[in-house]
Amino acid sequence: MHIVLAGGGGFVGSHLARHLLVSGHKVTIVDNFLTGRRANVAALREHFPGPQLRLYVADVCRPVDVAEKVHAVLHLASPASPVDYMRYPLQTLEAGSTGTRCLLELARRHGARFLLASTSEIYGDPDVHPQPECYWGRVNPVGPRSVYDEAKRYAEALTSAYARSYGVRVRIARIFNTYGPRMRLEDGRVIPSFVRQALLGEPLTVFGDGTQTRSYCYVDDLVAGLDALLWSNVEGPVNLGNPEEYTVLETARTIVELLQSKSSIVFRRLPPDDPRRRRPDISRARELLGWSQRIPLREGLAHTVGDLASRLLRGDDKVPTENVEASRSGGPRRAQRRPESTSMPSPGAVEGLS
Repeated sequence: MHIVLAGGGGFVGSHLARHLLVSGHKVTIVDNFLTGRRANVAALREHFPGPQLRLYVADVCRPVDVAEKVHAVLHLASPASPVDYMRYPLQTLEAGSTGTRCLLELARRHGARFLLASTSEIYGDPDVHPQPECYWGRVNPVGPRSVYDEAKRYAEALTSAYARSYGVRVRIARIFNTYGPRMRLEDGRVIPSFVRQALLGEPLTVFGDGTQTRSYCYVDDLVAGLDALLWSNVEGPVNLGNPEEYTVLETARTIVELLQSKSSIVFRRLPPDDPRRRRPDISRARELLGWSQRIPLREGLAHTVGDLASRLLRGDDKVPTENVEASRSGGPRRAQRRPESTSMPSPGAVEGLS
């Protein structure tokens, strides 16, 4: 199968790309590296140097033209952490709206399956706990988090409309907090932030009183769920996450203990619209996909910490300056295509695409 994976340079996207490649599929990654990392794709290239893996450096908010037959289109292209979507608010909204439509059009032209990586954030600060797929959410449409929340809610509506209007075979995954190797230490999410602070011997910053909860799913478990959903006949939204619930304060103490760190814990004011509780009801995933989270938190953290520590020592985890400059001018400019190259291409380049 030939799969177009938008956002394949990101944390989850790069893990999913590897899984698909190992499974024998041909994968074309589409990414403009606004928040994704070129190093993630370069690492894949080391293990898959042939035509099985191709890279198209482009903005998904422009039409994606692929001549070869496409069997599935996976949309993971969006800033996903609070730091990123607050840095790139307009790009986040466009990725969920224009980007979703461009990729749905690609799937429609090829008669391909389409999978949308949605988010637990569509539930907002929920009144229902745990959150089932039938819950419509409690979201502030004009708050600081709304650019991400509403982009994903619109993306779900657009995806569903394409299924009803054009018969596109769609899948919607509502992803809960995911962690693992290749997370950016500076992305502002709970686990990488705490690990970075603990490794540096800095106080761990807990917002609010730390009693708000999160449910952490190891990335390998999530990838298995996405793969199961993609090839299933399940159209409606499906929660993918860990039904075990941890307070933020408990998470901080676990990481301090695991790293044998001397870091203290400090408390800061809770940001606006920060969800108080987050826990998925994964009954649908269990019943329809035969999927559930398997890797315990401590085991997953042990796999994660070494990767984060090595990148912290190398200092290669910052968002590139050109991405920040691009955000000030309304988004990354799309350069002209250039011929296939054996090196990692620059923005706008195409590697191995006809």
